[in-house]
Amino acid sequence: MDLKKVFRIISIVLPIVLAIALWKVLASQNEAQVDTTQVVLQTIMERTSIRAYDGRPVGQDTIESILRAGMAAPTAMNRQPWAFIVVDDREVIRELADSMPMARMLPNAAFLIIPCGDRTKMIEGPGAAFWINDVSAASENMLIAIKAYGLGAVWTGGYPSEERVAILRSVLNIPDKFIPLNMIPVGHPAESPEPKNKWNPDNVYRNKFAADTIR
Repeated sequence: MDLKKVFRIISIVLPIVLAIALWKVLASQNEAQVDTTQVVLQTIMERTSIRAYDGRPVGQDTIESILRAGMAAPTAMNRQPWAFIVVDDREVIRELADSMPMARMLPNAAFLIIPCGDRTKMIEGPGAAFWINDVSAASENMLIAIKAYGLGAVWTGGYPSEERVAILRSVLNIPDKFIPLNMIPVGHPAESPEPKNKWNPDNVYRNKFAADTIR
């Protein structure tokens, strides 16, 4: 075969082959990106409060991964004013269940996480209260990670209830420098409540409020 014809054919066909291969790679990446987006959004939308657990344990690797998700949360000035108490001792969980109001879900939980504010890491002055935002963001990250693992959890309020904070301090010997914001029982779900559709466009406002709507 004439080499010139061979090279001419190659010069025509090769770019087409490379273009097709590149298109397939990009299409695969886009498809993967869409799949990832849907998985993340579905996890968020399907997360709901779970208050009944079947008592099975959860592995330490999973617990650490959930805590890592919490510590990946945004935090004002990167102060990271948080601390996380993990409780998996059955006697301690039982003591909390007997002491805490609204704690009927605790006995069968695999473990608890108590996200706290750390006074020594808070912003000085008026910005100190940003710890509430930071620890709340960490708590929500963990709730989403818990759902992603197929586990269940419920945000149980601590601060600013003085009674609940006092009970947590007493049972867990929490030093004064830590403020327990909430308590998150975690376990394998023993119930399947439907997630609530909380979307309400009436709660969305755009740009400036008109003068006649400000009260």
